[in-house]
Amino acid sequence: MAVLVRERSKITSKGQTTIPKAVRQALGVSYGGDIAYVIDEGGRVSLFAAEEETDPVIDGFLSFLAQDMARNPSQISAFPAGLAERMAALTAGMTVDLDEDIDGDVTL
Repeated sequence: MAVLVRERSKITSKGQTTIPKAVRQALGVSYGGDIAYVIDEGGRVSLFAAEEETDPVIDGFLSFLAQDMARNPSQISAFPAGLAERMAALTAGMTVDLDEDIDGDVTL
């Protein structure tokens, strides 16, 4: 296997290190990105850009909803007019960018 890049970094007393820029670029990750480490049976360590993890409970619930909606399409309806009007009144004058990042912690 040909070596394309060889980089070094120090490990701090807290077990932290800086991922060199060339490695971050090769992984396609930047500030705030996640990386995953894989150690094989030979003790070799591989570094990957972490895949988005999903929650099996939420995935199961969403699958259930999709199946239920497909089986019972007549049960699906639009918001009641009163609810839509109330929502519009509560948000009147607000500007919301749905693509904007959420800053800080969110409690659901």
